[in-house]
Amino acid sequence: MKSWTAVAILGSAQFVMVLDSTVMNVSISTVVADLDTTVGAMQTAITFYTLTMAAMMLLGAKLGDVWGRRRAFVIGGIVYACGSLTTALSPNIVVLFIGWSVIEGLGAVLVIPAIAALIANNYTGRDRATAYAAIGAVSGAAVAAGPLIGGYVTTYLNWRYVFAGEVVIMLVVLLLAGRISDTSKPQSIKIDVASVLLSAAGLVLIVYGMLQSKTWGWVLPKSAPEINGVPIEPLGLSLVPFLIIGGAALIWAFFDRQRRLVASHRPPLLNVEMFSIVRLRAGLTVLASQYAITAGLFFIIPVYLQMTLGLNALDTGLKIFPLSVALILFSIVGTRLSTRFSPRRIVRIGQVILVVGSLALLGSVSLELKSALFGAGMFLAGAGLGLLASQLGNVNMSSVGEDETSEVGGLQGVFQNLGSSLGTALIGSVLIGALASSFVGAVDASDLPSSAKSQVNTASQSGIAIVPVTSVAGIGESAGLTADQSQELTTLYADSQVSSLRASFFALALFSIVALLFSRNLPVEAMGKKQKAQRRNQDDS
Repeated sequence: MKSWTAVAILGSAQFVMVLDSTVMNVSISTVVADLDTTVGAMQTAITFYTLTMAAMMLLGAKLGDVWGRRRAFVIGGIVYACGSLTTALSPNIVVLFIGWSVIEGLGAVLVIPAIAALIANNYTGRDRATAYAAIGAVSGAAVAAGPLIGGYVTTYLNWRYVFAGEVVIMLVVLLLAGRISDTSKPQSIKIDVASVLLSAAGLVLIVYGMLQSKTWGWVLPKSAPEINGVPIEPLGLSLVPFLIIGGAALIWAFFDRQRRLVASHRPPLLNVEMFSIVRLRAGLTVLASQYAITAGLFFIIPVYLQMTLGLNALDTGLKIFPLSVALILFSIVGTRLSTRFSPRRIVRIGQVILVVGSLALLGSVSLELKSALFGAGMFLAGAGLGLLASQLGNVNMSSVGEDETSEVGGLQGVFQNLGSSLGTALIGSVLIGALASSFVGAVDASDLPSSAKSQVNTASQSGIAIVPVTSVAGIGESAGLTADQSQELTTLYADSQVSSLRASFFALALFSIVALLFSRNLPVEAMGKKQKAQRRNQDDS
């Protein structure tokens, strides 16, 4: 490879981008206590961090074409560093949401597409494939290291230092950015504002609807937002399906507008004709499913380990460590295998391993952790994710010519973060919805006094809060229950948490099975064989 300098600088920025979500997930219980907030509020912040990126990534990629890719990288890095500093200093969940979920997300939409485009600009041929593999490995390393870094810093220092450290790393990256080659020239492109609004609003409505399903209900309303005391329940139904349908309609309108812009010889925000490339469409869909599963795992596992079992952030990180090791190891293994086996075969092996890992995790969940089975499940999940990570970046980027790499880089960012948003929103909704249903049913069938049953039923109308099991007895006593009744309430809540966690892991396993359908159109020829054939053709000519 001609030089590792550019990929090292870009990889450092990629590491910070990916690190953020895993660090925050493993620190959930500490941040909840520190900012006096709830797990549900943290789920919203985590979801909107990736949703901001998904909604604005196409704009970020297009701005990279307008400003120049290195300039967009620098501007995005500055915005991201400002967001990290705001997050580090946040006194409450609102400021954290603004700093992390919004400002950092807006910085990332400029940085992430620029990374993909600058890799293509700095490397060619086999070096380019190696560089993309290196970026994929860095992403895997960030996913792997995040729980350990976040766990250690949160337990022995303060979670805020992680974000302060990100500021320092981004400042170093910005100082070295001039050493990245950028031969692309800024283009005079008029960005269609209506396209930006349609795509962003459509994605936000879909994900927000899924996020709120735990509170409002999927179809029949459990509770509803109110205007002047009047609940908003269109046709007597939950607002959720209307948000999702409305979001889907806006996405359809976005695609229709892109076609009309092209027909009238105006620049679209997205060249939707790229979706006619079968291998690109398959690669992006599998990428989204990979990130949805990853986000789901990284949301429910810390909840289980911290809220149910009472582990601290560092112990949580150590329990996640088998996934971390396997993800890095099998990213390398997958890259080596790509010279002999096709991307479709490697990805499908990874997907099957993910299903087995999800089922192992499902079997390990109890009030006393089955450590061996849990560790095996985490290792298998990491192995599957590592195999997927080793293939998909190169599949997507090699599906188009160099002129379209920035746009595909933006699309990858959209699908990665949309997958993450949907994974957190859906799995969180399954977890909280199952918890409410199980807990209310258990309390109703118990010998607790009718006043306690009434309080639980009233509280469950907008979902049951996820709290540490150890805190339930105190809540019961403050509500007037005796010590024995409070202990019974604790047992019922703990059993309900375990039941809801099992439902969540089952949902992940089911989604992993469905994702097998997405990989059927991935390339069936090994990259190594393709390169050899190209060299033979060059020799013959």
